Amino acid sequence: MSVAACADELWAAAAERRPIEPLGARHRGPTVEDAYAVQSAVVERRLAEGRVIRGRKAGLTSAAMQEALGVDEPDFGVLLDDMLVEDGGEIGLGRLLQPRVEAEIGFVLERDLEGPGVTAYDALRATAGVLACLEVIDSRIADWRIGLVDTIADNASSGLVVSAGRLIPVSSLDLRLVGMAFYRNGELVDTGAGAAVLGNPARCVAWLANKLSSFGERLLAGELVLAGALHKAVAVAPGDVFRAEFSHLGAVTTRFVADGHAG
Repeated sequence: MSVAACADELWAAAAERRPIEPLGARHRGPTVEDAYAVQSAVVERRLAEGRVIRGRKAGLTSAAMQEALGVDEPDFGVLLDDMLVEDGGEIGLGRLLQPRVEAEIGFVLERDLEGPGVTAYDALRATAGVLACLEVIDSRIADWRIGLVDTIADNASSGLVVSAGRLIPVSSLDLRLVGMAFYRNGELVDTGAGAAVLGNPARCVAWLANKLSSFGERLLAGELVLAGALHKAVAVAPGDVFRAEFSHLGAVTTRFVADGHAG
């Protein structure tokens, strides 16, 4: 698997809004390490264009998603400054290829978190607060026919992140029991709770800090960390309004518009 060639393909797919065939099926023996190298190469190009890392996302943190892809641990991606959308903001579908929406709990770190050996307790102590988020996942792989190496290489199928403006301290919360109701155009389409992701969202942050340490990296103070989807992702159509209402955390909303690059 050529890291440079795969990075070129994903870069072109995003720029031209033209999904590509799965990487894992077309390259000989790709490994998870190869896939993260591709992800890093694409991110480095984005940074060279002037983008700034604003956080990280943990993906595949639910048992259902791990089973679907035949894996036994999560993956991660990078959140850049141009991926962040304010609560209530509009998102132009011209920015995306094949978006889906998930409700997630986001962590804002008060201090750096560096593995190995980070626990959920350590993650909570390092957290300034949590907030309601919508992650707009997207794929540069045609028809979402992704395997593990495909989604990792494609920055964990990242798209955009909509975050609420209300930061809630974690000291009085049991994040496992934070419930969520997910609406599309005012209609309830799914529900979830914090326990859906590794049993506790704080465990997802701890896993991420420990995983990053194997790459010589760490989570930094001020970064936003997404802990993973609390329910099955929902496809998007022009005009759709999505709203997630969380117990204790409040709500977060976004609307998709057919044209332009709103948000």
